[in-house]
Amino acid sequence: MSGRNTKVTMRRHPSAMVTEDDFAVEETDLPRPGDGQALVRVLYLSLDPYMRPMMDPVRSYVPHLNPGDVMPGATIAEVIESNEPELPQGTVVACSLGWQTHGVVTKDVVRVIDRNAGPVSAALSVLGMTGATAHYGLLELAKPMAGETVVVTAASGAVGGVVGQIAKIKGCRVVGIAGAAEKCRYVVDELGFDACIDYKSPDFERQLEAATPDYVDVLFENVGGPVLDAVLGRINDHARISLCGNISDYNADEPYGLRGLRHLLMHRVTVYSFVIAEHRDYWPTAIAELSGWLAEGKIQYQEDIAEGLESAPKAFIAMLTGGNFGKQLVNVGA
Repeated sequence: MSGRNTKVTMRRHPSAMVTEDDFAVEETDLPRPGDGQALVRVLYLSLDPYMRPMMDPVRSYVPHLNPGDVMPGATIAEVIESNEPELPQGTVVACSLGWQTHGVVTKDVVRVIDRNAGPVSAALSVLGMTGATAHYGLLELAKPMAGETVVVTAASGAVGGVVGQIAKIKGCRVVGIAGAAEKCRYVVDELGFDACIDYKSPDFERQLEAATPDYVDVLFENVGGPVLDAVLGRINDHARISLCGNISDYNADEPYGLRGLRHLLMHRVTVYSFVIAEHRDYWPTAIAELSGWLAEGKIQYQEDIAEGLESAPKAFIAMLTGGNFGKQLVNVGA
């Protein structure tokens, strides 16, 4: 099969805020599938905050990127040529090919997607890593109980939106924090949170206090910075925090740090930090339950889809700065 593979690489390590000049678009020949392999074309690419710290040359839970490396990312792809009987042509799979239009996979590194289960793009959001992150961080780690107050930062985001809905299913009072009035309306009106506060409001802390009269039992934390410190000022004794992200620091020249550390000690708070990629054995449990809730109409989700692989850098930057609304995807070839 003739054709070309388009890919987006990291051209250089960013200096603070990432820019479109930090990326390069390249073309290569299509790879050829060997025995037991299949050639796939990417339908959708997921853009996620974790990609930003990977661009910095620092020690982390995964090796950092170097100039010339293809940007990483989860993908949904369709088999177009196969030397693997278990992956016949036309099979749709979830895999991790990164920012490119084609790739070669084996049956051991993919998850076959049922086209009849819903839009295939959902396998990159509520029925994929996003959903598994929300489910594991909330139910397996923080373990909220009915009647408790759960606060979710980045509440209109792909993970936060699912977290809050699960907490409502479990009988909790749920307060979201988001970055615009429109996003807050969506969180309350569409996702069913009890309240949502715009952290850009001049009286944000007063609104937070009013929304958490019984203080905060569980915090699902995606943001860090001043928002985290504000919530720590409302934390309850023996509260639990699921530390999922720290997006406010990813493009910062100097880390903000944690100024409310004393609250963790005074209120004997337990903090769970986690990376969902280390708990892949849990994914089937989470996705099975989320699939049921989705079918029952108990879970809603929203996608923000950019068109074309070349749009990925711009969409990525928008996501990091709060410019997206819902799960950020790129339509690569659907």
